[in-house]
Amino acid sequence: MKNNLVIILALIFVAVALTNCEKSNTNEPSQEEPYQQKIFLNEKAKAIVEADNTFGIKLFKKLNEESETEENIIISPLSVSIALGMTYNGANGETKEAMENTLELQGLSVEEINESYKTLIDELTSVDPKVTMNIPNSIWYRHTFDVMLDFIYLNQNYFYAKVAPLDFDDPASVGIINNWVAESTNQKIPEIINYIDPAAVMFLINAVYFNGTWVYEFDEQNTQPETFYLSNGTTKQVDMMKQETNLNYFNNDMFKAVDLNYGSGNFSMVILLPKENYTPDDIIEQLNSENWTNWMTSFSEKSIQLSLPKFKLEYEKRLNDALISLGMGIAFNHPCCADFSKINPDHDLFIGFVKHKTFIDVNEVGTEAAAVTIVGLEYTSVGDTPYIFTVNKPFLFAIKERDTQAIIFLGKVMEPDYEE
Repeated sequence: MKNNLVIILALIFVAVALTNCEKSNTNEPSQEEPYQQKIFLNEKAKAIVEADNTFGIKLFKKLNEESETEENIIISPLSVSIALGMTYNGANGETKEAMENTLELQGLSVEEINESYKTLIDELTSVDPKVTMNIPNSIWYRHTFDVMLDFIYLNQNYFYAKVAPLDFDDPASVGIINNWVAESTNQKIPEIINYIDPAAVMFLINAVYFNGTWVYEFDEQNTQPETFYLSNGTTKQVDMMKQETNLNYFNNDMFKAVDLNYGSGNFSMVILLPKENYTPDDIIEQLNSENWTNWMTSFSEKSIQLSLPKFKLEYEKRLNDALISLGMGIAFNHPCCADFSKINPDHDLFIGFVKHKTFIDVNEVGTEAAAVTIVGLEYTSVGDTPYIFTVNKPFLFAIKERDTQAIIFLGKVMEPDYEE
């Protein structure tokens, strides 16, 4: 009798286990299923993410103000923040204070800022094995220019920066720097400089490379030409990708939004589509750190019939004017005021330029995106009715990380284009 009872219990256990296995192997996993790995940041690292997002949104809004009406804009707030974060390690006095205020770093010590950036880089680049996320950094300086060892140490230790002297008068130096940029972005951004000014003494460069496949890929056979309505009243034919599945969805009076996951679900792309009588600029006007957080925490799962245009776009911008407008003017001011004495106390250093380049390719399989920011220092001397979500007019997008809500890329697409 005892043996029979054991056999019966064993059979029940096997049956339950098989039933659970069948449930876990469903072909359409819910968006709410737990992703494999989470990021837990301490309070200081959370403050860095909030600072980067706040600064990135302010920069995006400023660039939008300066842009042409029909211009596409794509930036990586993370890339710009990290490049300027490395530069911040060399700032002193009023220049340091101005950079803190512009980058929203008030209340954090230099050590806390560096530690937090290191934590963020470590976590973002390792959290999802199904997504490629690389954040390399480098510093190149004129071989005859003395750089304080503490500045080099901070950037090597906390930003994992490659630091190397170069003969800036040798034309080959341009190729060396550009080769590093090309390799760091998987050849998507092959060049960041085309010459070196005789006054240049240092380049601080961040690269961000992202490559993720959709959790729910689009079937290429469903992609077909459809009409996209431009803001100037004209139309163009675009390759429109289509799918119907469960996605995280949110809507308010101004826009509706969907959230498309990559890989294991840690990274996603949010599409913000203006409602009738609203434009992307109306959403941008309301865009700030508080609203962003409220919006991103208000999504719920819905059955969505999604139409999304393929797009492959590039963007390039010199950020001097925008950063000056945001309060960093002293860092660009020569010869009187800029203070980067923590790099070299014997020269009047200033930021000559900050240049940002981005690339993004959104297709049926997923998204490949890259960004480079260079700071040039110089010196004197299911069952539900599907929601229809057709992205057939200008829209905003963001690529973000789920736990930290860090904004990796932020863009406005006024005219999608896709050339093979």
